[in-house]
Amino acid sequence: MNGENFPEKAEVFASRLMVQAAWPILLVVAAVMAAPIIGLAAAPQTTALSAAAWLVAAASAMATLALSALLLFDALLFRLMASHATEAAGGAVVDDVLARMRLKPTAAGGRSLDHRMAGTRRLLTRQRMAVAVFAAACLVAAFV
Repeated sequence: MNGENFPEKAEVFASRLMVQAAWPILLVVAAVMAAPIIGLAAAPQTTALSAAAWLVAAASAMATLALSALLLFDALLFRLMASHATEAAGGAVVDDVLARMRLKPTAAGGRSLDHRMAGTRRLLTRQRMAVAVFAAACLVAAFV
């Protein structure tokens, strides 16, 4: 990777990650706030399928919020990494922060920016799956 391009690439990825983490939080909060208004949460004729769908919706909402929080944390780590001149220095600082927080053991070799971004993209995929399950469960619960 070009050393000159490193801070810009990490900063752009962090900015995009912030957006990708924020919109699912807003979606879940809006759905939870709208449920009582449109009468979805307090249906008097609750069926077993509807109750199960609401439970799945609640679980997937919690998973979505948790994954979004992890993505926001990753975005902050990428911003921290981008604040250093070289990829090696930025990676070392991030590894040190994670080791001090006891979230990850100190890595022997250090990981590249592309390797870190790939791990975050896997987390982003899980978040999108949780959002899809949440949306599907809400639709099933609303129309059953």
